[in-house]
Amino acid sequence: MNRTSPLRSLVAATLTATVLLLVTACAHRTATKQRQNEPKSHSPLASRALAHPATQPRSTQPASTQSTTRPALPFAAEIEAFEQSDRTNPPPQNAVLFVGSSSIRLWKSLKEDFPDLTVINRGFGGSQVADSVRYANRIVLPYRPKAVVLYAGDNDLAAGKPPQQVLADFVSFESKVHAALPRTPVLYLAIKPSIARWNLIDKIRQTNRMVEDYAKPTNGKVVYVDTFTPILGPDGQPRRDLLQTDGLHLNAEGYKLWTPIVRGAIDEALDGK
Repeated sequence: MNRTSPLRSLVAATLTATVLLLVTACAHRTATKQRQNEPKSHSPLASRALAHPATQPRSTQPASTQSTTRPALPFAAEIEAFEQSDRTNPPPQNAVLFVGSSSIRLWKSLKEDFPDLTVINRGFGGSQVADSVRYANRIVLPYRPKAVVLYAGDNDLAAGKPPQQVLADFVSFESKVHAALPRTPVLYLAIKPSIARWNLIDKIRQTNRMVEDYAKPTNGKVVYVDTFTPILGPDGQPRRDLLQTDGLHLNAEGYKLWTPIVRGAIDEALDGK
Protein backbone atom coordinates (compact mmCIF):
# COMPACT_ATOMS: atom_id res chain seq x y z
CA MET A 1 0.00 0.00 0.00
CA ASN A 2 1.40 3.44 -1.09
CA ARG A 3 1.39 6.16 1.48
CA THR A 4 1.73 9.81 0.64
CA SER A 5 4.62 11.44 2.35
CA PRO A 6 3.50 14.13 4.90
CA LEU A 7 6.08 16.50 3.50
CA ARG A 8 4.72 16.03 0.00
CA SER A 9 1.17 16.72 1.15
CA LEU A 10 2.28 19.90 2.91
CA VAL A 11 4.06 21.13 -0.23
CA ALA A 12 1.02 20.40 -2.39
CA ALA A 13 -1.32 22.28 -0.04
CA THR A 14 1.01 25.26 0.08
CA LEU A 15 1.23 25.42 -3.72
CA THR A 16 -2.54 25.21 -4.02
CA ALA A 17 -3.06 28.11 -1.58
CA THR A 18 -0.45 30.22 -3.36
CA VAL A 19 -2.14 29.68 -6.72
CA LEU A 20 -5.51 30.70 -5.27
CA LEU A 21 -4.03 33.92 -3.80
CA LEU A 22 -2.45 34.82 -7.13
CA VAL A 23 -5.72 34.24 -9.02
CA THR A 24 -7.66 36.37 -6.51
CA ALA A 25 -5.13 39.24 -6.70
CA CYS A 26 -5.19 39.26 -10.50
CA ALA A 27 -8.98 39.34 -10.54
CA HIS A 28 -9.03 42.28 -8.10
CA ARG A 29 -6.49 44.28 -10.17
CA THR A 30 -8.48 43.66 -13.35
CA ALA A 31 -11.75 44.84 -11.78
CA THR A 32 -10.10 47.97 -10.36
CA LYS A 33 -8.58 48.89 -13.72
CA GLN A 34 -11.94 48.47 -15.44
CA ARG A 35 -13.62 50.83 -12.97
CA GLN A 36 -10.89 53.45 -13.47
CA ASN A 37 -11.34 53.30 -17.24
CA GLU A 38 -15.11 53.82 -17.10
CA PRO A 39 -16.25 57.35 -18.36
CA LYS A 40 -17.27 59.69 -15.55
CA SER A 41 -20.37 60.70 -17.47
CA HIS A 42 -21.82 57.24 -16.64
CA SER A 43 -22.56 58.62 -13.17
CA PRO A 44 -26.13 60.03 -13.02
CA LEU A 45 -25.07 62.64 -10.47
CA ALA A 46 -22.13 63.76 -12.59
CA SER A 47 -24.33 63.96 -15.68
CA ARG A 48 -26.86 66.18 -13.93
CA ALA A 49 -24.14 68.46 -12.60
CA LEU A 50 -22.59 68.88 -16.03
CA ALA A 51 -25.92 69.41 -17.73
CA HIS A 52 -27.05 72.06 -15.23
CA PRO A 53 -24.20 74.44 -14.31
CA ALA A 54 -26.65 76.60 -12.39
CA THR A 55 -26.72 73.88 -9.72
CA GLN A 56 -23.02 74.43 -9.02
CA PRO A 57 -22.00 76.78 -6.18
CA ARG A 58 -21.88 80.43 -7.33
CA SER A 59 -18.14 80.62 -6.70
CA THR A 60 -17.45 77.78 -9.20
CA GLN A 61 -19.52 79.21 -12.07
CA PRO A 62 -17.73 81.10 -14.85
CA ALA A 63 -17.59 84.85 -14.26
CA SER A 64 -19.42 85.43 -17.54
CA THR A 65 -22.56 83.76 -16.15
CA GLN A 66 -22.76 86.12 -13.16
CA SER A 67 -24.77 89.32 -13.70
CA THR A 68 -22.90 92.57 -13.14
CA THR A 69 -25.62 94.91 -14.45
CA ARG A 70 -26.77 97.52 -11.93
CA PRO A 71 -30.40 98.62 -11.92
CA ALA A 72 -30.94 102.03 -13.49
CA LEU A 73 -31.63 104.94 -11.17
CA PRO A 74 -35.16 106.34 -11.34
CA PHE A 75 -35.65 108.99 -14.04
CA ALA A 76 -32.19 108.29 -15.46
CA ALA A 77 -33.48 108.62 -19.03
CA GLU A 78 -35.09 112.01 -18.33
CA ILE A 79 -31.94 113.37 -16.70
CA GLU A 80 -29.75 112.13 -19.55
CA ALA A 81 -32.11 113.82 -22.02
CA PHE A 82 -31.69 117.12 -20.13
CA GLU A 83 -27.91 116.73 -20.25
CA GLN A 84 -27.97 115.96 -23.96
CA SER A 85 -30.04 119.09 -24.53
CA ASP A 86 -27.56 121.10 -22.46
CA ARG A 87 -24.69 119.89 -24.63
CA THR A 88 -26.39 120.87 -27.88
CA ASN A 89 -28.04 124.03 -26.60
CA PRO A 90 -26.38 125.21 -23.37
CA PRO A 91 -28.87 127.13 -21.21
CA PRO A 92 -27.84 130.54 -19.87
CA GLN A 93 -26.59 130.95 -16.36
CA ASN A 94 -28.11 133.37 -13.87
CA ALA A 95 -31.61 132.28 -14.90
CA VAL A 96 -34.60 131.31 -12.76
CA LEU A 97 -34.70 127.52 -12.60
CA PHE A 98 -37.99 125.66 -12.20
CA VAL A 99 -37.52 122.06 -11.07
CA GLY A 100 -39.63 119.29 -9.62
CA SER A 101 -42.49 117.03 -10.60
CA SER A 102 -45.19 117.14 -13.28
CA SER A 103 -46.65 120.47 -12.13
CA ILE A 104 -43.37 121.96 -13.38
CA ARG A 105 -42.95 119.65 -16.38
CA LEU A 106 -46.44 120.47 -17.68
CA TRP A 107 -45.96 124.22 -17.32
CA LYS A 108 -45.55 124.55 -21.09
CA SER A 109 -46.25 128.30 -21.09
CA LEU A 110 -43.45 129.04 -18.62
CA LYS A 111 -41.45 131.27 -20.97
CA GLU A 112 -44.54 133.13 -22.13
CA ASP A 113 -45.79 133.59 -18.55
CA PHE A 114 -42.45 135.13 -17.48
CA PRO A 115 -41.41 136.98 -20.66
CA ASP A 116 -38.93 139.33 -19.00
CA LEU A 117 -37.21 136.56 -17.04
CA THR A 118 -34.81 133.96 -18.34
CA VAL A 119 -36.31 130.68 -17.17
CA ILE A 120 -35.25 127.03 -17.36
CA ASN A 121 -37.72 124.17 -16.97
CA ARG A 122 -36.30 121.00 -15.49
CA GLY A 123 -39.47 119.26 -14.36
CA PHE A 124 -39.65 115.46 -14.60
CA GLY A 125 -43.07 113.93 -14.01
CA GLY A 126 -43.68 111.54 -11.13
CA SER A 127 -40.62 112.69 -9.22
CA GLN A 128 -40.40 113.23 -5.49
CA VAL A 129 -38.38 115.77 -3.51
CA ALA A 130 -35.61 113.22 -2.98
CA ASP A 131 -35.20 112.89 -6.75
CA SER A 132 -34.43 116.59 -7.05
CA VAL A 133 -31.86 116.13 -4.29
CA ARG A 134 -30.31 113.16 -6.14
CA TYR A 135 -29.96 115.02 -9.42
CA ALA A 136 -29.20 118.54 -8.17
CA ASN A 137 -25.56 118.18 -9.20
CA ARG A 138 -26.66 117.51 -12.77
CA ILE A 139 -29.76 119.64 -13.42
CA VAL A 140 -29.60 122.44 -10.84
CA LEU A 141 -26.12 123.48 -9.78
CA PRO A 142 -24.45 123.52 -13.24
CA TYR A 143 -26.76 126.37 -14.34
CA ARG A 144 -25.83 128.56 -11.39
CA PRO A 145 -29.37 129.99 -11.29
CA LYS A 146 -30.16 133.23 -9.50
CA ALA A 147 -33.29 131.61 -8.04
CA VAL A 148 -34.61 128.06 -7.78
CA VAL A 149 -38.35 127.31 -7.79
CA LEU A 150 -39.26 123.81 -6.59
CA TYR A 151 -42.61 122.05 -6.79
CA ALA A 152 -42.69 118.53 -5.36
CA GLY A 153 -44.24 116.69 -2.46
CA ASP A 154 -47.63 115.35 -3.42
CA ASN A 155 -46.10 112.32 -5.14
CA ASP A 156 -44.19 111.71 -1.93
CA LEU A 157 -47.37 111.73 0.15
CA ALA A 158 -49.18 109.55 -2.40
CA ALA A 159 -46.32 107.04 -2.11
CA GLY A 160 -46.83 106.84 1.66
CA LYS A 161 -44.14 109.18 2.94
CA PRO A 162 -45.10 111.21 6.03
CA PRO A 163 -44.97 115.03 6.02
CA GLN A 164 -41.87 114.90 8.22
CA GLN A 165 -39.98 113.01 5.51
CA VAL A 166 -41.06 115.48 2.83
CA LEU A 167 -39.75 118.33 4.97
CA ALA A 168 -36.49 116.49 5.65
CA ASP A 169 -35.96 115.88 1.93
CA PHE A 170 -36.69 119.53 1.16
CA VAL A 171 -34.16 120.62 3.78
CA SER A 172 -31.61 118.34 2.07
CA PHE A 173 -32.41 119.97 -1.26
CA GLU A 174 -32.11 123.57 -0.14
CA SER A 175 -28.98 122.75 1.87
CA LYS A 176 -27.37 121.21 -1.20
CA VAL A 177 -28.24 124.26 -3.29
CA HIS A 178 -27.02 126.73 -0.69
CA ALA A 179 -23.77 124.84 -0.10
CA ALA A 180 -22.84 125.63 -3.72
CA LEU A 181 -24.88 128.80 -4.26
CA PRO A 182 -25.26 130.55 -0.89
CA ARG A 183 -26.92 133.67 -2.34
CA THR A 184 -29.51 131.84 -4.45
CA PRO A 185 -33.00 131.84 -2.88
CA VAL A 186 -34.96 128.58 -2.98
CA LEU A 187 -38.72 128.98 -3.41
CA TYR A 188 -41.03 126.13 -2.43
CA LEU A 189 -44.40 126.11 -4.17
CA ALA A 190 -46.99 124.76 -1.75
CA ILE A 191 -48.49 121.36 -2.59
CA LYS A 192 -51.75 122.08 -4.37
CA PRO A 193 -55.10 120.53 -3.40
CA SER A 194 -56.66 118.29 -6.02
CA ILE A 195 -59.74 116.18 -6.54
CA ALA A 196 -57.72 113.05 -7.29
CA ARG A 197 -55.77 113.28 -4.03
CA TRP A 198 -58.33 114.82 -1.75
CA ASN A 199 -57.82 111.86 0.59
CA LEU A 200 -54.36 113.32 1.33
CA ILE A 201 -55.61 116.82 2.16
CA ASP A 202 -54.71 116.65 5.87
CA LYS A 203 -51.16 115.53 5.09
CA ILE A 204 -50.90 118.16 2.35
CA ARG A 205 -51.90 120.90 4.79
CA GLN A 206 -49.48 119.59 7.41
CA THR A 207 -46.57 119.42 4.95
CA ASN A 208 -47.22 122.94 3.67
CA ARG A 209 -47.40 124.28 7.21
CA MET A 210 -44.13 122.59 8.18
CA VAL A 211 -42.28 123.99 5.14
CA GLU A 212 -43.72 127.45 5.80
CA ASP A 213 -42.55 127.34 9.42
CA TYR A 214 -39.11 126.18 8.30
CA ALA A 215 -38.81 129.04 5.80
CA LYS A 216 -39.80 131.90 8.11
CA PRO A 217 -36.51 132.36 10.01
CA THR A 218 -34.22 132.00 6.95
CA ASN A 219 -34.25 135.70 6.00
CA GLY A 220 -35.37 135.03 2.43
CA LYS A 221 -32.96 132.20 1.64
CA VAL A 222 -35.96 129.86 1.67
CA VAL A 223 -39.36 131.18 0.56
CA TYR A 224 -42.71 129.45 1.00
CA VAL A 225 -45.13 130.35 -1.80
CA ASP A 226 -48.85 129.77 -1.12
CA THR A 227 -50.00 128.08 -4.32
CA PHE A 228 -52.43 126.00 -2.24
CA THR A 229 -55.16 128.41 -1.13
CA PRO A 230 -56.02 129.93 -4.56
CA ILE A 231 -56.92 126.48 -5.94
CA LEU A 232 -59.78 126.16 -3.43
CA GLY A 233 -63.24 127.50 -4.18
CA PRO A 234 -65.66 129.20 -1.80
CA ASP A 235 -66.85 125.77 -0.69
CA GLY A 236 -63.35 124.81 0.39
CA GLN A 237 -63.03 122.22 -2.37
CA PRO A 238 -60.59 122.19 -5.31
CA ARG A 239 -61.87 124.18 -8.26
CA ARG A 240 -62.61 121.85 -11.15
CA ASP A 241 -62.18 124.64 -13.68
CA LEU A 242 -58.46 124.88 -12.76
CA LEU A 243 -57.69 121.18 -13.16
CA GLN A 244 -57.33 118.81 -16.07
CA THR A 245 -59.86 116.03 -16.54
CA ASP A 246 -57.68 113.73 -14.40
CA GLY A 247 -58.56 115.90 -11.40
CA LEU A 248 -54.88 116.13 -10.48
CA HIS A 249 -52.87 118.39 -12.79
CA LEU A 250 -53.39 122.07 -13.47
CA ASN A 251 -54.82 123.18 -16.80
CA ALA A 252 -54.03 126.42 -18.59
CA GLU A 253 -56.36 128.38 -16.30
CA GLY A 254 -54.65 126.92 -13.27
CA TYR A 255 -51.23 128.07 -14.46
CA LYS A 256 -52.67 131.46 -15.34
CA LEU A 257 -53.80 131.74 -11.71
CA TRP A 258 -50.40 130.67 -10.39
CA THR A 259 -48.31 132.98 -12.57
CA PRO A 260 -48.72 136.33 -10.73
CA ILE A 261 -48.41 134.58 -7.35
CA VAL A 262 -45.13 132.94 -8.31
CA ARG A 263 -43.86 136.06 -10.08
CA GLY A 264 -44.46 138.19 -7.01
CA ALA A 265 -42.58 135.72 -4.82
CA ILE A 266 -39.63 135.61 -7.24
CA ASP A 267 -39.40 139.41 -7.39
CA GLU A 268 -39.49 139.68 -3.63
CA ALA A 269 -36.88 136.98 -3.20
CA LEU A 270 -34.54 138.64 -5.71
CA ASP A 271 -35.06 142.14 -4.36
CA GLY A 272 -31.68 143.40 -3.19
CA LYS A 273 -29.84 140.25 -4.32
